[in-house]
Amino acid sequence: MTEHAKYAESREVGEQAREQEWTRPSFAKQLFLGDFRLDLVHPAPALSDEATKRGEDFVRALRRYLDAHVDPALIERTAQVPDDVVKGLAGLGAFGITISQEYGGLGLPYLYYCRALILVGSYCPALATLLSAHQSIGVPQPIKLFGTEEQKREFLPRCAVGEISAFLLTEPDVGSDPARLGTTAVRDGDEYVLDGVKLWTTNGVVADLLVVMARTGKKISAFVVEADTPGITVKRRNTFMGLRGIENGVTEFSQVRVPARNLIGKEGQGLRIALTTLNTGRLSLPATCAGNAKWAVKIAREWGNERVQWGRKVGKHEAVATKIAFIAATAYAIEAVCELTGRLADDQRNDIRIEAALAKLFASELSYQALDELVQVRGGRGYETAESLAARGERGVPAEQMLRDSRINRIFEGSSEIMRLMITREAVDAHLSAAGELINPEASRQERTQALRRASRFYARWLPTLVAGTGNLPTAYADFGPLAAHLRFVERTSRKLARSTFYGMSRWQGRLEHKQSFLGRIVDIGAELFAMTAVCVKAEEDSKDLGRRPFELADSFCQQARRRVDALFDRLWDNSDGSDVRLAAYVLEGRYAFVEEGILDPSIEGPWIGTPEGGESVRRKIL
Repeated sequence: MTEHAKYAESREVGEQAREQEWTRPSFAKQLFLGDFRLDLVHPAPALSDEATKRGEDFVRALRRYLDAHVDPALIERTAQVPDDVVKGLAGLGAFGITISQEYGGLGLPYLYYCRALILVGSYCPALATLLSAHQSIGVPQPIKLFGTEEQKREFLPRCAVGEISAFLLTEPDVGSDPARLGTTAVRDGDEYVLDGVKLWTTNGVVADLLVVMARTGKKISAFVVEADTPGITVKRRNTFMGLRGIENGVTEFSQVRVPARNLIGKEGQGLRIALTTLNTGRLSLPATCAGNAKWAVKIAREWGNERVQWGRKVGKHEAVATKIAFIAATAYAIEAVCELTGRLADDQRNDIRIEAALAKLFASELSYQALDELVQVRGGRGYETAESLAARGERGVPAEQMLRDSRINRIFEGSSEIMRLMITREAVDAHLSAAGELINPEASRQERTQALRRASRFYARWLPTLVAGTGNLPTAYADFGPLAAHLRFVERTSRKLARSTFYGMSRWQGRLEHKQSFLGRIVDIGAELFAMTAVCVKAEEDSKDLGRRPFELADSFCQQARRRVDALFDRLWDNSDGSDVRLAAYVLEGRYAFVEEGILDPSIEGPWIGTPEGGESVRRKIL
């Protein structure tokens, strides 16, 4: 099969898996179309008093438990979450936060699921990963959304009381390209027989239940599999740059027999189930990122006041002060994005597939920058481990660990590059619906003619709306006080963003999907606009209790974001993308192999892609 044919096949698989219809409004979708629908997110949907009380009670209980029973330094040192900690969290209901009370869970809103993960993520990111992988992409979420009543009654109570679940999609040769999936599930009477190898199975080493994606014929299906089924072998537990406490493994399936009743949904719906699950499942990552960033504010404030150099507190030096300002404003914005998206998920009146993806992209990128700046503010102490600091008599601040732990967030549940492409596809859906065949080089003459008529009607209505809007009125959004000017900027810029997208489609037509750097900048602009909106909405609400302080944080964030947006717009059309792509091709060809001269490669020899051979299963049961 040619490279073009392989690409087309992968693209078709992905296209078939995505939700095709928009039955509910989407703030982010309209934002990319130049339609700033503030009414969809302001006022932010509110929870009932009863749900709020239960959520607050749980977060307080969780905080007490973490403080009294969890030693994050021990988890980092031993690379393992103690069994008694897992059991204690299970007793609190932490493994069933969003599972309804009917099935034995706490039935809390997503807002409080996020607040719980903010708390855990600030204290022990590995523990947050254990809880989120179980609930966001493990068995509970797909069963809640697509399971039969029998499946819900069989599996959800078990998950709620602490039987750990894992999600198995990735394979040694399959990352973001599901068309290459090699694991198979063959029907045999009332059972399916599974064969294959899964990589990076977070929680897989200790899981009781697995969600497994496998190929049934030409399509992909999802199954719930008991982890102790004969034929399943956890080949090894992987170790990483950070998150040393996570139980992540390589799992092999050899003639594993799974009851047909464990099929989730229908045959061929596996990828759609996975993508739909992630619409809300991705909310766990922004929450963890918010916890990381909020912790960074605390350390930056304390250290900035404590350390004195050249006769002044380091936080008073402008070079450090600008970093502290970035950390604080960014932390407030990430929390705002996380909370707004969580509230929209609870409200269920909006389609949040783009919002959740934007939240994940924005939070993972910006929180990493904030932690990197914290390490810089801390200087040599930022690079030193907490254990080493404590051993020589200083406060054991785990800045370097938090930076290492957070790095994976830009890869987990869709790398930033894949997220940008996915968001782009959803954001330009209206254009493709109107003019898809017009820019499709494989479309027939008749299809192009019909598409031209549709496109003409669509753009005749749409393009005039991008000329002027509420953002041009100096009194618009006055209810937001000092933040009104930033919302006017968002409204004006959303129209500019839509025009830029249209220009890109006009210029490159069917080649646009390959202009990934251009599309990535389009998405990054949209993410900044979404964050600016979220932080203004949060500040306006918080000001009722906190006065001007939230406005000050939001104003600083918006000023920083506006400069990033301006730079991204500049790079849409003035960049080195073309020469960079050409240079990369030359690098791959070996044209510049002379650059590699004079070095030694410390890599351990072996195939680039492989699987472990032999050995005993390393799966362990939480006791």
